[in-house]
Amino acid sequence: MATTNAPITRKPKSKHRGALLGAMFLMATSAVGPGFIVQTTTFTVQLGAAFAFAILVSILVDIAVQLNVWRVIGVSGKRAQELANTVLPGAGWFLAALICIGGLVFNVGNIAGTGLGTNVLFGIDPKIGGLASAAIAIAIFLSKRAGVALDKIVVVLGAVMIVLIGYVAIVSQPPLGAALKNAVIPDNIDFLIITTLIGGTIGGYITYAGAHRMIDAGVSGPENVGEITKSSILGIIITGVIRVLLFLAILGVVAGGVALTSDNLAAEAFQSAAGDIGRMLFGVILWAASITSVIGAAYTSISFVTTAKTSPRVRSIATCVFIAVSAAVFTLLGQAPATLLIMAGAVNGLILPVGFAVILWVAWRRRDLLGGYVYPKWLIVIGVAAWLLTVYLGYRSLGGLVQLWS
Repeated sequence: MATTNAPITRKPKSKHRGALLGAMFLMATSAVGPGFIVQTTTFTVQLGAAFAFAILVSILVDIAVQLNVWRVIGVSGKRAQELANTVLPGAGWFLAALICIGGLVFNVGNIAGTGLGTNVLFGIDPKIGGLASAAIAIAIFLSKRAGVALDKIVVVLGAVMIVLIGYVAIVSQPPLGAALKNAVIPDNIDFLIITTLIGGTIGGYITYAGAHRMIDAGVSGPENVGEITKSSILGIIITGVIRVLLFLAILGVVAGGVALTSDNLAAEAFQSAAGDIGRMLFGVILWAASITSVIGAAYTSISFVTTAKTSPRVRSIATCVFIAVSAAVFTLLGQAPATLLIMAGAVNGLILPVGFAVILWVAWRRRDLLGGYVYPKWLIVIGVAAWLLTVYLGYRSLGGLVQLWS
């Protein structure tokens, strides 16, 4: 009898592991797209080792936000907009509109990033490379097993990014002592930069990418809270590792006295650190970061305007249309200026407190939406602390955002 039942019990666990691994990497790779690479390079050039403080703050906020987002969405089995509409009718669709607009802006930049990556690797026109990459992303969602394909691709490309960025971080020989000191006692603090980084790595669609993928894969409910918690922690670790490694790679170049002055600061930094090989590695990293972000932005944005009752076919077609529109906008613009990406990150940082407030309210007051699950009070406490910080940072950065726009 035991022998007969063994395959039945192992199979769903294997499925859960694959789906949760995909959700972890979808969150991580969505957070580390071309916008983040542009932001990290630009801000490291501006602040040097002091940018370590912004990196640390973003990771701490990420921990508080994602632990709560994964727990509430996972236990309830409902997407963020469904929870918002339940708490306050219409609020979910307002949140969905904000997420989709921000996701579209970022996806134009993501496709531009794939074009730049293919240009570095093969020397082809960035527009052609961007359109070809968009076609690859569309093909993934049109495949019969789109969910499985999505999970495998983001995991493989995410692992590639970690290895390659780690190599460049080592050869660039960053001043680790100065970075550690500034992470705790920074020489300079810029609130707009911190809010922009949080918005570009946590805010907008990125907040919900992994959690939405998780429940779409069928992992939800109080009985799966252990898997949900473990997966959210591992996803945060993966995201944090990539952020820190990229910062150290750029910092090593800047601290070494190299003046980065070209139109592509990140490519110049990687080339300065590892020669021509470094530039080629940058092409691979940028393309991998960009294509996974194209997938993440499209998947998550569409998850906000569909429901669990929407057929997989309709959802896939809608996702493909979203990617196609992003590619069309990119083709018309010809590029996604760094200022646009930085501004989108700052705006997402202002949006973050809105959606996260709903998550915290459900955790605190709506036990009925959590199937009677008793929510840990310590999670609510750190969540509220993070929420207050995002509100404060958003307020402090408003003036800088207006100045950036003007």
